[in-house]
Amino acid sequence: MCLVYWVLDTVFGKEDYQTIAKISPSHLNNLRKNPIYRHYWINHTKSVTVPIGVSEPPENFGTPGSFRVDTVHQNSVYHINAVDEVTQWEIVACVPTISERFLEGAIWEIITQCPFVIFNFHSDRGGEYINYIVSELLNKLLIKQTKSRPRHPNDNALVETKNGAVIRKNMGWGYIDKGASEATNKFFREWFNPYLNYHRPSLFVTDTKVDKKGREKKIHGEATIPYEKLKEVSRKKEQNFLKKKVSFENLDKFAYQHSDNEFAKMMREKERKLNTLIQNINHINGSEKRQKGV
Repeated sequence: MCLVYWVLDTVFGKEDYQTIAKISPSHLNNLRKNPIYRHYWINHTKSVTVPIGVSEPPENFGTPGSFRVDTVHQNSVYHINAVDEVTQWEIVACVPTISERFLEGAIWEIITQCPFVIFNFHSDRGGEYINYIVSELLNKLLIKQTKSRPRHPNDNALVETKNGAVIRKNMGWGYIDKGASEATNKFFREWFNPYLNYHRPSLFVTDTKVDKKGREKKIHGEATIPYEKLKEVSRKKEQNFLKKKVSFENLDKFAYQHSDNEFAKMMREKERKLNTLIQNINHINGSEKRQKGV
């Protein structure tokens, strides 16, 4: 006996359900396979297609400009991490919340801080990137927008690796109040991003091996600073990928102004001051919330 129809019949007095209330649930499943039932009752689930971005792995053409983007959540703030696929040029921005308004500013940070032209923007299928504000901005700049394919976790593997090896390793897991997002973003722009791109080596794939099960294993046999990789790709391709009014002569002055160790010490000193500021802001805002009973 089907309990639902029995309640309709006996409790609510719905006489229309007297016959079906005596049929078992298993027999109802058998009746659903009947051609007559299928002819009169069709309830197919319709997929929803979002007309923003293309679901495909981005093609980098062996040139700089294809960026993988992801979001790292750290308590009350969000770090937007963008990594170029060829040179591993990395740009990090900090926003107080995930919304179209703040994401638009973060994307501008990525575009303006990058010395070469960006032609592809790849992200996961999160709503912070797959929205009309971001789509219109990228279309105006003639940047193709792609998104990860379902059941293909490796589509955005490069930037997800950097999330842990770069952002979590340097910023940790501690609490950061929203009031410190602007100071954190300034630290990223003036110190952290230049350190990552001009003074910190990254590992690059030099070979790929296939095991007995057909799985590919990438061999990272080269350690190069992203800026040096950019110059190397430009020489090999015999092409200038830099933006207008940007030259390697001017970039060299900034890159070689300090040694890698010297700049790292300077960056760490700024990082300690930022951590002190974050602790003070956390304490002040935390006290205000406790007074308000939040």
